[in-house]
Amino acid sequence: MESSVAVCPKRMQYGPCGGVEFDGRCEVAEHACVFLDTPTVRWAGGPVSPGAPAVPSVPEPGSDMRGLLRQRQIVVADLPARALSSASIEAVGGILRGTVDAVLAGDSGAERVQFSPAYRASLVQRAGLRVWTGLNCRDRNRVALEGELAALADAGVAAVHCVTGDHTDTGSRPDAQPVFDLDSTRLAALAREAGHLVSVAESPCAPPVSRRAARLAEKAKAGAEVCFVNHAGGAAPVAAFIREAQDHGAALAFLPCVPVVVDAASARLLESFTTLVLPPGYLGRILRARDPFAEGVAAAVELSQELLALHGVRGVNLSGGAGPDGAERFAEALAAIGTELAPTIAT
Repeated sequence: MESSVAVCPKRMQYGPCGGVEFDGRCEVAEHACVFLDTPTVRWAGGPVSPGAPAVPSVPEPGSDMRGLLRQRQIVVADLPARALSSASIEAVGGILRGTVDAVLAGDSGAERVQFSPAYRASLVQRAGLRVWTGLNCRDRNRVALEGELAALADAGVAAVHCVTGDHTDTGSRPDAQPVFDLDSTRLAALAREAGHLVSVAESPCAPPVSRRAARLAEKAKAGAEVCFVNHAGGAAPVAAFIREAQDHGAALAFLPCVPVVVDAASARLLESFTTLVLPPGYLGRILRARDPFAEGVAAAVELSQELLALHGVRGVNLSGGAGPDGAERFAEALAAIGTELAPTIAT
């Protein structure tokens, strides 16, 4: 494991990340991912940061969302608001309020510089939405991550989504130095120690495909309770991945990602996602339609309903984003999809 850490550009111990190219290459280097020929790294257990401060004395964060997940399936939408704009968050929140169960405020390759996770969470909550906060290891060392987790617990966020994060060589800020003091598995453990409802992501189509389910099981041992299943090509491959993960002992709530495309700009953004696999003909159906917005909403609703019918699926993640000036229009699409799905997920 130490030799892999020395070579991996993200200094991962519990790799591989979701950015492995389809041919097995590292996302930022010409060599193959160092974890391709390494057996699945088992969770070692124990505290990630022995010197971490005590968890603040607040009601257990995530208890509301845990209860909702036990009660019924949920709809989580990516947050399409413009970066560094509280006004955009307020406007998007006004559109989405009452139509989805939470918004995922995560990472962005197009706009790396965002408000800090805890401050952005407070803005989202002020807009009347539950926030599922994304936290990455690229930009902060473990001490800064501990501080964010404490602030998020104090704010009472719905959940924390733990990712290793894309390398700074990708995205809008290649001039910034990467940190990667932790990886997603160790961050999941740290977030769970802080009392959060913890989610992680897994990419069934990224090499090594045969070991992705086993890796997810180790994340569950570290403290993850929810898995966002990255775009895998439709309901059948998602069902197969969930079965395999459960066979490995991963007793998680699964939230498959549903691609939301309503115009050429949102299609380009979605296609920038790493190791993206869409259902056959999905993009063409939407972009060739007379009304791509309406067709995109209909396609997302249909795929969501197929995914929600799968065993182990506790909800869906409406995934994607808008062009530079399309945040509110994209939010209208997310709201329309959430509204259409409401009867499907009703108790």
